[in-house]
Amino acid sequence: MTRTRLTAAERGEEVLQAAITAFGESGYAGTKTDEIARLAGVSQPYVIRLFGTKQQLFLATLERVCDEIEQAFRTAAERKSDLESLGDAFNQLLVRRELLVVLLHGFAASAEPAIGEASRERFGGIYRLVRDLTNSSPEETREFMATGMLLTVMAAMQVVGPNPVACTWATDLLENL
Repeated sequence: MTRTRLTAAERGEEVLQAAITAFGESGYAGTKTDEIARLAGVSQPYVIRLFGTKQQLFLATLERVCDEIEQAFRTAAERKSDLESLGDAFNQLLVRRELLVVLLHGFAASAEPAIGEASRERFGGIYRLVRDLTNSSPEETREFMATGMLLTVMAAMQVVGPNPVACTWATDLLENL
């Protein structure tokens, strides 16, 4: 069987998808670039050649996750530009738990100056995007973002999203959102 040779961009995309999975499972500190390479089916030196350092790969992964969240919001706003529509789009993201967990790992690794700067900038960008797309007040946007963070934490704990673990407290919270 003949293998199709991938371009560097296609291979880089495979590495980023593998990085979302690996960083989502083990976080920044707990993930090794050779694990990402194994998941992507490439060598560890190739990962380094593409992204430089583990930190640069994590930053690229965080950027990709935030881009996907922002794109989901933009697409939702094209249909209807209100917080409910964006909330529905966010609920669809709960199925991709690893995206949201990478975001949390970015926050947790913010003691690293480059990661902290990127995390703060991208979270602020999501906040501004929500306000711009919906013309919501700062208070309404804060409530939306707070609910999103609660759902992100609950997704990380696997009490929302695919195959949630049943917890009475989680059910109570979700029924009152």
